[in-house]
Parts: sequence; structure tokens; C-alpha cells
Amino acid sequence: MSRVVVVGSGVVGMLSAYLLALENVSVVLFERFQAGNESSWAGGGIVSPLYPWRYSPAVTALAHWSQDFYPRLGEQLLAQTQIDPEVYVTGLYWLDLDEEAEALAWAQREGRPLQSVDVAVVERAVPALAKGFGRAVQMADVANVRNPRLVKALRAALQQMPNVTLHEHCAVSGFIREGGRITGVHTAQGDMYADQVVLAAGAWSGELMKTLGIELPVVPVKGQMILYKCAEDFLPTIVLAKGRYAIPRRDGHILIGSTLEHAGFDKTPTDEALASLKASAIELLPALADAEVVGHWAGLRPGSPEGIPFIGSVPGHDGLWLNCGHYRNGLVLAPASCQLLADLMLGREPIVDPAPYAPAGRLVSAG
Repeated sequence: MSRVVVVGSGVVGMLSAYLLALENVSVVLFERFQAGNESSWAGGGIVSPLYPWRYSPAVTALAHWSQDFYPRLGEQLLAQTQIDPEVYVTGLYWLDLDEEAEALAWAQREGRPLQSVDVAVVERAVPALAKGFGRAVQMADVANVRNPRLVKALRAALQQMPNVTLHEHCAVSGFIREGGRITGVHTAQGDMYADQVVLAAGAWSGELMKTLGIELPVVPVKGQMILYKCAEDFLPTIVLAKGRYAIPRRDGHILIGSTLEHAGFDKTPTDEALASLKASAIELLPALADAEVVGHWAGLRPGSPEGIPFIGSVPGHDGLWLNCGHYRNGLVLAPASCQLLADLMLGREPIVDPAPYAPAGRLVSAG
């Protein structure tokens, strides 16, 4: 395997490239804008699905592997680049959760440290929390990663590797096909040939697969978030209620998210979402009524059926691999997804059973 082209340079594309490059593969990445500046930058960075018990075993398997791997990844990138992705273990409280029994049963089955706690304990731990919540469930080992720093660290790591080339502001418009094989990509700067091509273009992956006459069910799902700056000790843990969450960064920034909107590829932040997110923030943490919103943005999640990503080779198109469709859990699932892809591409024993993620049987001919 002398050259691999990776289409898309979000966390999934960059980490796929990084793991392949560590195995002495020559990798060329293409990104239509700037690496890491789409969904990977816009997300919250919780290293757990918001409601892990709602997901299939396929998502759970990737999430658990990634959660265990993240601290090592953060240390590795910091040592290599001097950029700290800030993998920050804070724990997570769910408040007034309707599915508490289901969540506790899932945790017992999966061996995860999730438990009911008295609300008085939460109020002592989180003095800024609003009064009036009746029940709480905690998972003490949940971390969050500062995703803008994670993508910055990944980009810096790739730029240090002699066998990696990153082309930013260079869109891929389609694939070079010779017989039944994909042998490269058409780009804004000309054709690039490769032995293997990895499609990791997030919400845009479905559009590129259409150029091959294949319907890949990955669609953009807009999410808006807002950011406050508070004292460093204002919020010591992630809190989640009524589908909205507050995530603390080490320096006192507090993220509030997020909306779920089907608006095509429109990423425009809206006043309606701003008002809704501010209302949720104040409902969780009343002191934020007096705090200034210092950021408001939108990103496009790569929505997929059941949130199960597509990882593996594309039938009838030798040389084409997918690593996309992670929906709300791209940052959570990225380490395991990229390790699985590398295992499959390099012919190694895969870290998890690859069958649930295989594109075979999950794609439809557009013809």
C-alpha cells in the first residue's frame, strides 16, 4: 500500500491519516476549507454519547474503546506537538432523567460506572445548579476534549510527518474509476492517483458518493451552540437536562448545546436558536442570566441511520473505503473508528467486529 488519499480532514479524516502514517503508509489529505474547521471544531467534545443506553451495541463498542483510549491520545499529541487537547475528566450528571431505570440497567450490563445520586449531593458539587431538580444520575469518569485544540494538535502532528501531505482549500469533486477500481480523486488542483482512497468527508460524504451512482444515507444535521466565559471554578462537571447540556472547559469557558435541525447545508446561526440555548442555559445555571455570550456558531453533523458509522470497503469499488456517518458522536467514536479502518486496510486483526459498520448491504444504487 504505497499511497492513500484521504478525502476530508475533520478529526476522523486526520486521525485515519495519522494512524496509517504511523504504519509508514504515504498519505495525502484533501480538505475543501481548513482542516478540522467543520463539524469537528463545532461540537461539544463530550467523550460519551449523550444518552449511551439509547444506542445499538455497534455504537457502544466503538464508544467504550475510544473512551479508554482518549487520555493516551491526548498525551501522545501533547508530547508530539506541545498542543494540549485537554482531555478533561469531569464526570456527567443527568438531571430528572425519564429513562433512569433503563440507564442503570444498561450500566450494569455494560460494566460502566453510572449510578443514581441524591440531588443534595449534586447541589453541593455544583453550587451554580438551579434548584428544583428531583433526581440525578452520575457517570463519574466521563471526560470532555477541547475539540478545537484536538484538531489543531492533529493537524500539527500530521504536518510533522514526512510521509503525509495536507492540501487545504482544495475540494475533491469526484473519483477516478478504472474498471471496477477507484484509483484516485479529481480535485480543484488536478487529478491525484492513489492505491486506496478513504472517504471521510463528514456531512458531505453522501454528495461525493452520488458521483459514483451510490446513495450513501449520510445527511447534514445542523447543530447550534453558544459559549460563555465564567470563573474557572464556576462549573466543575458536565450537567445535562431536558436534552441540553453545559460543558466546562478548564479555563472557565462553558459550552451550551445544542440544537438538532434539518436545514440542508445551511450553517447560519439563528436568533431563534440563540434565544432557545440561552433559555436552557439559565434554566440549568441561573447565574448565566448575567453572563455574556462570547460565541455562537453552527456545525453540520453527518446524520446516519441509528448513528452507526460506515467503516470499511465499498463493494464493487475496489480501493474505496468509507469512514463517515458518525452523526452526533464523531469525536466520541473517532479513535476506535480510525483504528478499525486502519486494521481493515492493513489486514490486521480488527479491534472490534467490523460487520455492523460494513458498507456492504447498507448502500443503495442511485441508478
